[in-house]
Amino acid sequence: MKRLLFSVLTLTLALAVSPLFTPVASKGKNDPMVVAPETVGLSSNRLAHIRALMNKHVAEKRIPGASGLIARQGKIAYHETFGMADVEAGKPMKMDTIHRIYSMTKPITSVALMMLYEEGKFQLNEPVAKYLPEFAKMQIAIEEKDPQTGKPVMKTVPARRPITVRDLLRHTAGLTYGVFGDTLVDREYRKAKILGQLNLAEFVTELSKIPLQYEPGTRWHYSVSVDVQGRLIEVLSGKPFDQFLQERIFTPLEMNDTAFAVPASKKDRFAKLYTITKEGKLQPIQTCSTRQECYDAFPNAVPDFLQTQGMLSGGGGLTSTAYDYLRFCQMLLDQGQYNGKRLLSRKTVQLMSSDHLGSIPGMGPGMGFGLGFAVSKAPGEAGMMGSPGEYNWGGAAGTKFWIDPQEQLIGIFMIQILPHTGLEYGSEFRVLTYQSIAD
Repeated sequence: MKRLLFSVLTLTLALAVSPLFTPVASKGKNDPMVVAPETVGLSSNRLAHIRALMNKHVAEKRIPGASGLIARQGKIAYHETFGMADVEAGKPMKMDTIHRIYSMTKPITSVALMMLYEEGKFQLNEPVAKYLPEFAKMQIAIEEKDPQTGKPVMKTVPARRPITVRDLLRHTAGLTYGVFGDTLVDREYRKAKILGQLNLAEFVTELSKIPLQYEPGTRWHYSVSVDVQGRLIEVLSGKPFDQFLQERIFTPLEMNDTAFAVPASKKDRFAKLYTITKEGKLQPIQTCSTRQECYDAFPNAVPDFLQTQGMLSGGGGLTSTAYDYLRFCQMLLDQGQYNGKRLLSRKTVQLMSSDHLGSIPGMGPGMGFGLGFAVSKAPGEAGMMGSPGEYNWGGAAGTKFWIDPQEQLIGIFMIQILPHTGLEYGSEFRVLTYQSIAD
């Protein structure tokens, strides 16, 4: 495809009138500059498809609001908002709106753990029990039918090998979540209110009492393993998990709006969370003040994130903005550094963004998993536009990001709908981003 050439006059006019390129006051002073899309090989006309589709969704009341951000070649080529952050209050979505990013917390946690890896605190293939002895003698659950009642009963056998640190990073530890399935192990998680513990130490203690769903290293299975990483970070660093994140990631990257709770001074920028009723209508979701109170009601009620919610969840506890998350993504795309500050080495980022599953089943066709995020191996097999080596993840409320080193591209989509209904909109945003490439 040929690169579109514009005169200086056309470029100046585009910068002046188009909402796609308007600088935002809340953008950090060291953020990538905002440029016209054509200067980085994107088409303004094609990017307009995003606005048309998202505004259509808003008008049809399928979504309350959303925001999208695209950076390429180290520059912001697109940032736009749609609809409302709070429909009932008439509060428009803005680029500095704060969102619950849920599982987009996971890559941040994994980066934090890999910082300690670089300091020689552990080796990837070491047993987790070396640092968290609670996991020393794990059992594997085996479901059998009771011959008399016909109901499933659980038997256990010792695990053949220990959980490694790498198992935690790639979701092959044999752990689960407890809320997405109904196996006997899932029921034990719910009975223990495993994500409703008061702190990470208690969480690990209770978790280790429950049998594993699979033998470690034999299957990819989405789980609470990243929350275990949070406790591992505390043990290895000697610091509370939130303090480590603040000192080592948020402060260097100027992620000033990223935290486990939204302070009162920023409450007016916090998006309301919605759900879809059986009739297909948007409805504000019920919130409550503690994780313990909300655990049994998920996803019909969730913590309000206006105060620290018990244990600090490395798997889903952070709130953030599109621009804060851009700084994190740009650091990874720039091979571990941002604005002259190095958080990881180039080789560590390459290791994290490599597939670590090989023949281990669990992910879909064409997809692998690295150390903290999914990795695209074959876009044709996955049926998903992108490039081999692109890596990504999303959050339960529909937020989504991806990093494409081959195209020097970052995409970030923010929305607040539970449960996973919002994910389809992030996928649409991804397709409309890739179709705008014009070089």
